[in-house]
Order: sequence, then C-alpha cells, then structure tokens
Amino acid sequence: MDGVTRDSVSRAEEARELQRGWYGEPLGELFRRLIADLGLNQSRLAAVLGLSAPMLSQLMSGQRAKIGNPDVAQRLQALQELAGQVADGRIDAVEAAGRMAEIRESTGSSVLSAGMRRVPGEAGYASAPQVVRGIQTVLRSLAAADEIERAALALAPGHPQLAEFLRVYGAGRTSDAVAHFEAHQD
Repeated sequence: MDGVTRDSVSRAEEARELQRGWYGEPLGELFRRLIADLGLNQSRLAAVLGLSAPMLSQLMSGQRAKIGNPDVAQRLQALQELAGQVADGRIDAVEAAGRMAEIRESTGSSVLSAGMRRVPGEAGYASAPQVVRGIQTVLRSLAAADEIERAALALAPGHPQLAEFLRVYGAGRTSDAVAHFEAHQD
C-alpha cells in the first residue's frame, strides 16, 4: 500500500471512530441498516435525510466524519425511530413510506419539542427516550464527547446545571440522560 492510500485509509478509520463516539456506531453501518430495515436504496435515503448522494457516500466511507446540519441529524434520529417501529411491527410499509415523506419535509427542532407539552398516550407524544435521543443527536452533531466534556468543565464554576446538562446529554449514556430528563420534568 502506498503512502497516500495508507494515509486515506487511516483517516477513514479515524473518521469511523469519531462517528462511533458521536452517533453510537459508524455511519456506514447505521445507514446500511436503515436501508435494509426501511427498504430504501442509498439515493432514497439521501433524499429523505436531505443530503446529496455524494455526501451520503462520503459519510458512509469515512471520507467525512460529521453530519454538519442539525436538521439532517434530527431526520436521521427520526428514521432510526421509524426503523425500530417497523422492526417491532408497530408500523407497516405503507405507513412507513408516509412517515418518511414527513421526515423528509421536517426542519427545525421538531424532534426536541415533540411531546414536551403533550399527554402520554396522545398521538404524536414523544417518550422520554425519544426526546433524550433527539437532544443527544443535536449535541453530538455539533461536537465530540471530549469537546463537550471540556465545555462542561469550563461552564461548571459559574453554571453548574448547564455543565451537568452537557455532561449527561452530550457525553453520557442514554440511560443516564433519560433518568436525568425524567427527574427534571414538571
């Protein structure tokens, strides 16, 4: 292997490790699972996420590490949740196709705000784990866990609650963040 190829392989491996920290697994693995679970191809997945096909390919191969657009990160989270519902049999293929169209059109903080003022069991209610994963997706699309930890450390003297929020949601385990979220709801 020549130096240029070895260097690009090393950068791709490094990018996949960063992705593992930010998204829980390399995006190539995550995207391939979504493609299989939702019956998509790469072009359709890119369209639903709001990415170009070349950008999706670069993220999958490790040529790029991070999803820079928070809307795309939120759509990815929504697709992961949808894939889980399809796998559990709670949603059929026809309904999943309709939901993917809604996800493709979504922008803003819908993942974060969904369910915050609704009653459990109501249509559209987001559970604590769904809200927490939305928060984690946004934070982890903006910075790596070690960067979030450093920011929390810097904030701690003057803003301990914000520092705790960053540590728990940005660098901690989902189960700990869900417990934190549930403890701090009205």
